Amino acid sequence: MEYHSILEKQIRKILTTNYQDNAELQLLLNTISKSYHSFDRDKKIADHAFEISEKEYQKVNADLQAQIDIRKASIVKLKEAIRALDPSEANIFDDKDEDLINIISFLEEQIKRSKQLEAELILAKETAEKASRAKSEFLSIMSHEIRTPLNAIIGTNNLLHYQDPLPSQKELLNVMKISSENLLSLINDVLDYGKLEEGKIILAERDINLKQYIKNLRSAHRLRAEERGNNLRLMFDEDIPDFVIGDDIRLGQILNNLISNAIKFTKKGVITIEVLLNRIADESVYVDFAIVDTGIGISEDKQEMIFDRFTQANTNITREYGGSGLGLTIIKLLLQLQNSEIQLHSEVGKGSKFFFTLCFKKSNTNVLEENKKMLNFEAPNLNKIHILLVEDVDFNVLVAEKMLQNWNATVDVANNGEIAVEKAKNIKYDIILMDLQMPVMDGYTATKIIREFNPTVPIIAFTASITMDVQGRAREFGMNDCITKPFNPNDLFSIIDKYSHQQS
Repeated sequence: MEYHSILEKQIRKILTTNYQDNAELQLLLNTISKSYHSFDRDKKIADHAFEISEKEYQKVNADLQAQIDIRKASIVKLKEAIRALDPSEANIFDDKDEDLINIISFLEEQIKRSKQLEAELILAKETAEKASRAKSEFLSIMSHEIRTPLNAIIGTNNLLHYQDPLPSQKELLNVMKISSENLLSLINDVLDYGKLEEGKIILAERDINLKQYIKNLRSAHRLRAEERGNNLRLMFDEDIPDFVIGDDIRLGQILNNLISNAIKFTKKGVITIEVLLNRIADESVYVDFAIVDTGIGISEDKQEMIFDRFTQANTNITREYGGSGLGLTIIKLLLQLQNSEIQLHSEVGKGSKFFFTLCFKKSNTNVLEENKKMLNFEAPNLNKIHILLVEDVDFNVLVAEKMLQNWNATVDVANNGEIAVEKAKNIKYDIILMDLQMPVMDGYTATKIIREFNPTVPIIAFTASITMDVQGRAREFGMNDCITKPFNPNDLFSIIDKYSHQQS
């Protein structure tokens, strides 16, 4: 048998050649040889394992170092991000500080503060929304409460004009008419300011005979101008097309405010309404408007502030001339809504010039056709029209009923929504004029019930509240249209004539 190499050397060195004859010695040598072979094998296995472990250790060590480098870079980036987000916290961390726990604690605090701020913002938003709703409700209620008696005053005045008053009486009626319209204008200014702030003004598009419209404005203001010894002049560019398309109500609101101011601040002077063509584009007509007066003027340092709400040039203005300080603010906002700006040139003691440019759409309406319509115009006549007037204020009933009867309409009256429902069940009406705020049953509820058994009869909201919310709600409950109090007789007739003809 061949022994392990180390054992072979020991045998040759120590044993004699006859050792092979000894069986027991042979067994011992075989055993020792196997042990050497076994040791060699185990050593090879151990060396191989150690070599593999060393490679794995180096790999793990490299991975760990890479992770440490990434962690350090991340901490640096995190600090930079924190400093960029909040420069006031720039020195909260030492540049050598690598304690991720400190950073996480800081971020947790920031998240906590952000959540707290978010909660405060949500609360502030809810509070602002409640305040806005409260303001809208307040304006709606005040509008109703003020416009209701004003409706009686203006309506009675209109009725008296129909009765051919004496010249001396007509003069007094004109004074009452101007005063009530000024009060109505003030109320509208306050309400419109609220709507403009909330972005709820929607511009209409109607044909406007601009020359006739401006002439009517001048006529409406001439009496008051003459009372203060002023000459109210008109300069109108004949190159302006006969008709343009725009919002005549908002245009009137702007010009009425400017003309009223010019008259208010001018005595024994000249006020000129200038309307000049700026240019005509493909589908647009640009018109320059100016109101020029020779009044008290405005100092240069006050010319910006007069466009701020509730602001006059000085405290004596309000005492001497009156006014809410809202007119110019509303003019500014209305013009901004139409992509224009109010401009001013003024000098103390010499007068003021307020001017702006408006863009109108071109109109296809022919002035000759309109003149023919005017020649063929007939007096208002609602003969054979049966109307249910739902109104709880006696003065308003009196005014509306007499106005409708002057137009030959048949009128029934209901003092609340409950009576209106019963009448509508038993009588076929051509149209229903429905007040909204009434005792027993309001106009909304009454309309909803009437629509259950009569979905076709025109129901017109007849209300002193003119907010968009009220008008929108009226339509939601099934009303066809809306007319506000104090009402313009022509508007009332037009809306009745429109819907009653749809029924026939």
